[in-house]
Amino acid sequence: MSYKTKLIIALGLVYVVWGSTFLGMKYAIEVLPPMMVSCLRFLTGGILLFIFTLWKGYGIPNWTQIKGAALVGLMLSGIGNITVAYALRFMPSGLVALLVATLPAWMIMLDFWFFSKTKPTLIGLIGLIVGLFGMVYLLDITNPANTANREVAIFPALLVFAGSVAWAYGSLKSPYLSLPKPIQSTAIQMIAGGLFSLTTSLVFEDNHIQAFQSMTFETYAAVIYLIVIGSYVGYSAYLWLINNAPPQLTATYAYINPVVAFFLGWIFKGEVLTTRSLIASAIVLIGVVLMTIGRRKTASKTVPIE
Repeated sequence: MSYKTKLIIALGLVYVVWGSTFLGMKYAIEVLPPMMVSCLRFLTGGILLFIFTLWKGYGIPNWTQIKGAALVGLMLSGIGNITVAYALRFMPSGLVALLVATLPAWMIMLDFWFFSKTKPTLIGLIGLIVGLFGMVYLLDITNPANTANREVAIFPALLVFAGSVAWAYGSLKSPYLSLPKPIQSTAIQMIAGGLFSLTTSLVFEDNHIQAFQSMTFETYAAVIYLIVIGSYVGYSAYLWLINNAPPQLTATYAYINPVVAFFLGWIFKGEVLTTRSLIASAIVLIGVVLMTIGRRKTASKTVPIE
């Protein structure tokens, strides 16, 4: 299979699959605590996938590779995902996906400060300003309404931003690390993220046994979908992209996922956005597009896998 074909498939999977995982998590957290959902998704999926790699004769990676994969997993499937799962309890899935869409802004800033030291282009800078303005308008900070009555809850939104910063750092750091072969790297990253989610769930959440006893068919289906499709398929495709595709192309998923999430949330959960949220969403997505277009093309440390 050619590099171009792999690239198209990986982008398509990340666009559609990840846009749908917001709805999947929404169904799962109706019964289960959010952080426990992330734990089940990544720890279960990671252990099964790692056992599969051993069965296929991959062997045990060296300690340096394990540490590298664990660091990326902590940033992405750990911190990045539990913040999203938590926020979904307070906001429509489409809005949470929109908050995650600020990822290119964090990637531009972190890349400049810690990695390539490349200054953003004028278009990228304009996109950054437009996107941040859209977020301030969306958050409606001057609104005195409490969390329960706000369409966009401030604290969960700030957590999503923090998770996006962690995700951006892990994505940018990944090409510089020594990692196992892709499928085994995915397994270790999922295990690391799952262990982090388990720890945070045990510390901050309760009623785990009661929640498990209350699981419905929809809950089981959502968790299985998140593990098999969201993690095995979508996460693996994203890891391939960040190691083999130009960053500005990989980042395009950030403005496709919210559209998919908005559409699915409206169809399956009846989620309807206010006029303010729709206007803010348009502003943010325009900013994300400009940031993506304005990214400077930098030499990649990785070589495309043919």
